[in-house]
Amino acid sequence: MMLFRLFALALPCLAANIACAQADYPNRVVKVIVPVAAGSAPDQLSRIFGNHLQGKWGQPVIIENRIGGSQNIGAEVFSRAAPDGYTLFSAPSPPFSLNQHLFPNLPFDPTAFAPLTVIGEAPIVLVTRGGLGVRDLAALIALAKARPGALNYGSTGKGSTSHLSAEAFKNRAGIDWVHVPFSNMAPLITELTAGRVDLAFLNLADIFPHISSGALKALAVGSPTPNVEFPDVPPIAKTLPGFAAMAWFAVAAPPNTPAPLIDKIAGAIREAFQQPEAMQMLKNMRATPVLNSPAEAAAMIKADSARWKEVIVANGIKAD
Repeated sequence: MMLFRLFALALPCLAANIACAQADYPNRVVKVIVPVAAGSAPDQLSRIFGNHLQGKWGQPVIIENRIGGSQNIGAEVFSRAAPDGYTLFSAPSPPFSLNQHLFPNLPFDPTAFAPLTVIGEAPIVLVTRGGLGVRDLAALIALAKARPGALNYGSTGKGSTSHLSAEAFKNRAGIDWVHVPFSNMAPLITELTAGRVDLAFLNLADIFPHISSGALKALAVGSPTPNVEFPDVPPIAKTLPGFAAMAWFAVAAPPNTPAPLIDKIAGAIREAFQQPEAMQMLKNMRATPVLNSPAEAAAMIKADSARWKEVIVANGIKAD
């Protein structure tokens, strides 16, 4: 009985300490783990909101690039962080919604992450080499059906968004083509523009200059509506209803972070992207601002995960 009374007396004190800690947040360095290299799009976006938070809060905000392992290394380090708001995670979609379906026995559970917001998204664009001779999506599908296995598509690696997008398209269109994986974007672009790879599904930001120059042809976009950069390029979903393929960037707090902290940090990040410099950065990346609430971000990530899981399972895809 005495132990119960002591515990009951301690609860208000514990609650007060937690509330006090949240009210004082932040009073020391805040770290943002980014699982990709410095200079990449997610890294640049992280530095944009990091600089804003540093100015707003008067505390250092540092970016820590933990690269490797298909972004799983950074995600694992982040997953072990204390739920106190002093460690955040800023990344593209793979560690949030793809990797748990590609890698068995991951040492972290992305569904336990506390999403803060999805910063922005950009469509995956279906591009073809100049000499392929197809004018639209219907013609590409007709060619693939007439010559099963004759066409090839490039990707930035097995299990990448570019790979999964092509497999999702293949399934919906009822066609067959050959996967040619590359280690990164540069050799893939080289082979596409040289005409040795027929087509690819790539992030608009990566492929934009080559479409604009006429080196590659944009046939369709993975967004539900046409993109403002290429208003005459139709959505894939117009031909294959329900098809969606988007690249996006999100920020999360560790599992079990208290709701008041989540709301405070999420609000500050959304505020950062109202600034002209941040908006211009998104525009330069050909990305559309999303800046949704924590609940909306969680729902968006869950839906994206379910969509790609279906593709991964249907095609028996495993990471190398």
